[in-house]
Order: sequence, then structure tokens, then C-alpha cells
Amino acid sequence: MAQISIVDLEVFYRVGVPAAERAQPQRLLLTIGLESDFSAAAKTDSLADTMDYFAVTQRLLKFGEGREWRLVEKLAADIADFILAEFKPPAVTVEVKKFTIPQARCVAVTLSKRRN
Repeated sequence: MAQISIVDLEVFYRVGVPAAERAQPQRLLLTIGLESDFSAAAKTDSLADTMDYFAVTQRLLKFGEGREWRLVEKLAADIADFILAEFKPPAVTVEVKKFTIPQARCVAVTLSKRRN
């Protein structure tokens, strides 16, 4: 199995334990690993034979509209469930990077899930 990676997609979602932190969308970086067998696409050069990563990114850019999360762990799980349900890869890995601790470059949560 191969993987398609979307690395450091910049999104703005409302996430944080205190309400003040969720008051405005904050910058997050998402890295998404989509397990995929793209051997057919490598032969046909057809988008129909692979994962449409542009469509995934467009949906993720809007995923946070009208929503909020207290924990990045919950956000990562919701993103993984959404991708598995909508795009149907065999498995997905989601990393969410948050920039709220000044002494650290970021805090990251990574979650992998397989489709049932």
C-alpha cells in the first residue's frame, strides 16, 4: 500500500479549552496521510484511479466552519472519521499542530485510523 500526504495544510479552526481561546479561529497546520493503492493511476494517469487530494484539502479548509473543539485530540479524531467516511481510504493518519505554547514551536497530536 502507498500513501498520499498533504503536509502542513494551513487551516483556521476554533479550538481550545478556555472559551477565550475558542473565541476566534486560530491557525493550525494539518498533515494528512491517506493510505492508497494508486498503482492503477500510475498506469492510467487518471484522477479517477486515485485519491483526489485537492478535494480533500478543499473540504478540510471548510471543515471548521461553524464548529469548535476543546481538545485537539477530538479534532484529530473528527477529521479522521470525516475523511474515512467521505473519501474512503483504507486508512488515514491525521496530525494537528497548534501554536499556543510560546516556549515550543508547536504542540502536535497524531492519530491513525482504519476504515471498518
